[in-house]
Amino acid sequence: MQLDTPNKKNSPAASFSCQLVTLYLLATSVVLATDVLDEIQVTATRRAIDTHDVSVGATIIPADTIQQKALITDALQAQVGSYVQETTPGQGAAIIRGMRGSAVLHLVDGMRLNNALFRSAPTQYFALIDPGSVDRMEVARGASASLYGSDAMGGVVQVLSRQPNIAGPDFQTHNDIDLRVESADLSQSIRTTSEFGTEKLASMINLGYRSTGNRRIGGGERIAPTAYDSYSARIATKLQVDDNRSWLLDLQATEQPNTPRIDELVPGFGETDPSSSEAEFTPNQRLFAHARHQYDEGWLATNWTLDLGWQRIVDDRTSRGFGSTARRFESNSSDLLGATLRGSRWIGSYDWVFGADWYHDTVRSSSSSVDIDSGETTIAASRFPNDSSVDQAAIYGNVRRQISTRQSLNAGVRATDIEIDIPGSVDYTASKIKHTDLSGELGWVFEFNPHINLVTNVGRGFRAPNIFDLGTLGPRPGNRFNIPTTSLEPEHVNQIDFGLKFDNDTVRGELIAWRMHYQDRIISVATGDTTIDGREIVQSRNVTESDLWGIEAGARWQPSENTALSAVVNLSRGTDKDADGKETDADRLPPVNGKLLLEQHISDGWLLESYILFAAPQNRLSARDLTDPRIDPTGTAGWGILGMRSNYEFRNGLQLGLSVDNLLDKRYRIHGSGIDARGIGFGLSLQYGW
Repeated sequence: MQLDTPNKKNSPAASFSCQLVTLYLLATSVVLATDVLDEIQVTATRRAIDTHDVSVGATIIPADTIQQKALITDALQAQVGSYVQETTPGQGAAIIRGMRGSAVLHLVDGMRLNNALFRSAPTQYFALIDPGSVDRMEVARGASASLYGSDAMGGVVQVLSRQPNIAGPDFQTHNDIDLRVESADLSQSIRTTSEFGTEKLASMINLGYRSTGNRRIGGGERIAPTAYDSYSARIATKLQVDDNRSWLLDLQATEQPNTPRIDELVPGFGETDPSSSEAEFTPNQRLFAHARHQYDEGWLATNWTLDLGWQRIVDDRTSRGFGSTARRFESNSSDLLGATLRGSRWIGSYDWVFGADWYHDTVRSSSSSVDIDSGETTIAASRFPNDSSVDQAAIYGNVRRQISTRQSLNAGVRATDIEIDIPGSVDYTASKIKHTDLSGELGWVFEFNPHINLVTNVGRGFRAPNIFDLGTLGPRPGNRFNIPTTSLEPEHVNQIDFGLKFDNDTVRGELIAWRMHYQDRIISVATGDTTIDGREIVQSRNVTESDLWGIEAGARWQPSENTALSAVVNLSRGTDKDADGKETDADRLPPVNGKLLLEQHISDGWLLESYILFAAPQNRLSARDLTDPRIDPTGTAGWGILGMRSNYEFRNGLQLGLSVDNLLDKRYRIHGSGIDARGIGFGLSLQYGW
C-alpha cells in the first residue's frame, strides 16, 4: 500500500499512522527531550523570570495540558524530574527527585497546601484541586530552602489558579463549558466557568463535577470497588484599585464523598487475604479561603504582596479489618491559618526578595467503633492527638545579581521557628517540641553562548516533623499499625545541581544532574510486636540516611511551524543506610521513565498528538519495598504505552476532542501504585466558549 499518495496524505488515519511510525523510530535515538514552554516562572525564584535563566530545574505545565486530566496530579506524569504514584483511583501523589508527600512542598497561589497531617509517604490531598480552576502549574526541583523553608526538600509544586481578567471599562461576560467522557474509568465530567465584570472589578465562578465507574485495566478486567465522585466550586473576585494596587478574594471547595481504598480491599503481592473488609474516605474534602493584596511601588519603594489564607482538609474514614465485626468511623481534620508578606525591589544592582511567613495548624481527630453484629458503639482511640497544633514562623531574604555580562548569582537564607504541641490524653503522651533551623542556597548561571546557559545550585533544606510523624495511632498500608512517638528531630538534605539549559529558534530544553544527601530521615520502623488482628506494629524514628542522585533531561524541538517533537527522560538512583550502617537500595525510587510526544498542526484549528509513555523495570528495591504489598518483590516490570489525541477548534469557539489512551491495551502498573493503570480508553471532549 502506498501511503503518500495525494488522496491519502491528509487523512486522519494516515496522519495518525505516520505519527506512530515516526515516534517508534525516534524512540530508539532521542535521548533528550519536554513540553517546555517559553514562559515566565515565578515559583523557583519568587520573581517573574524566564525558566532559561533560573539556576534550578524548573517546569511549567499549561492549563490545556492540566484540563485534559482527571486529576491535577496526572499532569505531572512524565514531566522533567517528576513521577506520579497512584494508591487508588481519585488520588495521586507527586514524586520529585525520589521525594514525596511531606518532603515536597505543595502550594496553591503561594499558600501552603502541606499541613500537619501530610505523610512522608504518598498523600491524597494534592488531588483535591479541581483541574478546571487552574491557570498553570509550576515545579521547582531541588531544595528551595530560603524561599520556602520546611518541606521544600525534593522540590516545590505550585498551582496557580485562573484569575478574573476583563479588559476595558465596559461590563462584559465570558463563559465556557467543558464536557468529557472516557471509557476506561466510565467517567463523565462537566466543568463550567463564568467570568464577568469590568477591568476595575471582575469575578469568576468555576463549577465542576466528575463521576467514575470501576476501572478497566489492560486486558479487559474491571477492578472493584474503584468508582468515586468529585464535586468542586470556586468563586474569585478581583478589585483593581489603581495601576499599582489590587485585591483578590478567592473561595475554593472540593469534595470526594466516598473514595474506596482499593489497595486495602484486595490482596496485594505476598498476601492471600486483603488487609481490610472495608476501607474508604468518607469524605476527603478541601476548603480554601484566600485574600491577596498587591501594592507595587509602595512603602520603601518596594513591591509588596500580602497573602492571608485558611485551609481545611477533612480526612474522614470508614474502615473494618478483614474478617472483623468492628466498623471504625474516623473524623480527622486540619485547619491551617497562614499569613505571608513578601517584598521585592532593586537596590543598586541587586534584585532583592524578602519577607516573613506565619502558619498555625490545628488538628482535630475522633473515632468510634460499631459492632456490625450487635450494633454496640464504643469510643475508640483517635488516629491523631485531638487539638494538637503546629506553629511555624520564618523570615527570609534572597538576592540576585548580574555580576558580569555573562554571569549571575543568587543567594538566600531563611530562619524558621517551629513549635509542636501535643496535649496529653489516655492514648497520647503530652509533649511540646520546638525546632529552629537555618536553611539556604546559592545559585550560579553562566551564559556559555547566547543559546546555552550553564547552571548550578547548592542548597540545604529541612523538614520538621509534623503531627502525622509524631502522633499517628492506627492502621497503615501494608497491614501495619502505627503507634505514636514522643520526640523526633527534623530531617535535612544537602543538595547540588549542575547542568545546562539551551534555547534557540527551534530547540529549548535542559539537562541537569543532581545529588542529594538526606540525613535524619524519618521512617516507620517495626517494633517487633503485632496487633491482635495480626498487623505489624511500627513507629516513626530518625534512623535512616540516604544518598540520592539522578539525571533529568528534557527538550522541545520545533523543526517547522506545524510540527514539534518533545521528550523527557528521568533517571534516579540511591541508597539507604540504617542505624546499624547496613546499606540497601533507596526506598520507593521511580524507575527510568519518560515520554515522546509528536504534535502536528494539520490545518488551522486542527491539532494531532501521538505519544509514547514508558518506564524501565524497577528491580532496585529497599527492605521496605520488599514487604510492601503494592510492590512485586521480584520488581516492577517495565512498560511502554501508545496514545493519540486529536483536537479541532471550529470558528464559533466550539472545540471537539477525540483520544485513545493505552492503544495496545497493555496491562501494567506504575511502580509503587496500589492498582494497575488504565487499559485502553476512548475519550470524547466538547468545549465551548462564548
